[in-house]
Amino acid sequence: TQASKGYRVIGVASAVCTEGELPSNQDDFNWKLEGFICLYDPPKQSAKAAIARFGEAKIAVKLLTGDYPETAVNIAEQVGIPFNRYFLTGDQVMSMSDDELSSAVKTTNIFARMFPDAKERVVKCLQANGELVAMTGDGVNDAPALKAADIGIAMGQKGAELARSVADLVITDDNLEKMVEAVKQGRKIFINVKKSI
Repeated sequence: TQASKGYRVIGVASAVCTEGELPSNQDDFNWKLEGFICLYDPPKQSAKAAIARFGEAKIAVKLLTGDYPETAVNIAEQVGIPFNRYFLTGDQVMSMSDDELSSAVKTTNIFARMFPDAKERVVKCLQANGELVAMTGDGVNDAPALKAADIGIAMGQKGAELARSVADLVITDDNLEKMVEAVKQGRKIFINVKKSI
């Protein structure tokens, strides 16, 4: 399928209502599939190198996306996010107990079909596991998770106003490699302050 090649697939349907009153529920229309639209938003060329540098810095990377699992897996493969062919969906995240999710987030790096509440729950679960969580995002759907994270990082160019307003940090040129450099500099400063004390 196109989703497994990294495309976002949108189904297009139409319905004609000949009665005077519209159905009370949109699902009650007699929908007819018209076709599919495939959108391709490839990762930036620098993304794979940035992900590798995060790994070198001992920072685990997890992908939380609203995309279909097939699309998420393809993107993860392109940018080098390690995973074991296992993923969780937003519905699965929300149906798990706290203990189940606490265990699952330790080994799962791909979270697909995620919605705002599910993203926020994963962030909070990682924090409950003792992890320091940095969350990057650019959409309105990312805002709750950006706010919940220890460090919310919004994209300045593509980022929605809401995402930028709740974030702790805004990357003005949307370049992930700047985050790696910021971590490196932050660690250097921390070590120097520690030596001084």
